[in-house]
Amino acid sequence: MKAHRFIGLFLLVFLASVQLSRGQDKWDYQLGGYVKFMNTNMFTHPDSLWLIENMVHNRINFRLYAGDHLSTSIEIRNRLIYGDFIESIPGYSGMINTDQGYLNMTDNFIEGESWLLNSAVDRAYVEYNAGNFNVRLGRQRINWGQTFVWNPNDIFNVYSFFDFDYEEKPGADALRVQYYPSYTSVTEMTIKIDENNRITAAGYYRFNKWGQDIQVMGGYLNENDYVAGAGFSGNIKSIGLSGELSYFRSNKNFADTSGTWMASLSANYLWRELSFQAEVLYSGFAKKNAITSIEQYYYQPLTVKNLSFSEWSWFGKLGYPVHPLLNASFAFMFYPGVEAWYFGPNLEYSLQDNFGISLIGQRFAGKFNPQVKEKLNFIFLRFRWSF
Repeated sequence: MKAHRFIGLFLLVFLASVQLSRGQDKWDYQLGGYVKFMNTNMFTHPDSLWLIENMVHNRINFRLYAGDHLSTSIEIRNRLIYGDFIESIPGYSGMINTDQGYLNMTDNFIEGESWLLNSAVDRAYVEYNAGNFNVRLGRQRINWGQTFVWNPNDIFNVYSFFDFDYEEKPGADALRVQYYPSYTSVTEMTIKIDENNRITAAGYYRFNKWGQDIQVMGGYLNENDYVAGAGFSGNIKSIGLSGELSYFRSNKNFADTSGTWMASLSANYLWRELSFQAEVLYSGFAKKNAITSIEQYYYQPLTVKNLSFSEWSWFGKLGYPVHPLLNASFAFMFYPGVEAWYFGPNLEYSLQDNFGISLIGQRFAGKFNPQVKEKLNFIFLRFRWSF
């Protein structure tokens, strides 16, 4: 596996932490994960050619506590994928094998014309806690987002709303140092390096004021842009509100006073058992993102700059518990810049606390080419068992 060098480094760091914690008698561990099977059907029209993919998805989460202050975590994602996608979608196998971290910890172990076995280490870090300080080194999730769908403040590892099967979301190879001045505030400094050896470094401060969680952030993105931003989350009466604002300025010609703005605003409301959610995104990068098809947007690697292909993007979601064991929701997106839209119905049925079934739909339509209106549909059937 490509990650063998990293695993060796991780073991060395872990052994060093063990030496530092010698004499401690509080050792413990946690082990968990899940196994999922998901069937995926992709088509443009019901009477067109259907492409079918099946995936067996296993995740293993392991955390070891070495005394009162030190711990290590490693989480591995294994996927056996077989069906039409690998053979029919150009570059699909390579996309599955993509790792955006400095250390390549993703590999297609074996593959054939229509199947592959992939393994990815997406969490692997050593963590030290002492009083109000926390230090974490390795591949980890860094989440600076406040809104639900689009996160202009999340410059380290953004995620796609459409990738619902990846609940843990991607990690970043980073060093993160946190200090908690109080129970409601935190100061953070983070430095990350990606697969192209580019540095992203930024600082973050979150505090509570007027009943709202408020954050400010700023730093250096991929050695290309200076970025500054702010965000908030809280409630106004019974309505939950959150928002993010970021400003990007290229370092190539700093004398040029022009920059690019991104902003998102989200609201949610619960009426009896019916939940409502709405969000809007403004992206100044939209006109610079040369998206030519729905499939390109769906499968491309996501960054904070290509969260959307439309200057304005709108989202709405309605959810309702039909039965104590059955939840239904309907999500909708509209992209006025290219006359595109998305509709996503979702049914989730819980047979037991650790076993569930989901039926999920995704429908896209839009005019990326002024002469052609594209359509793309997905139907997913998923079974999940957690342990």
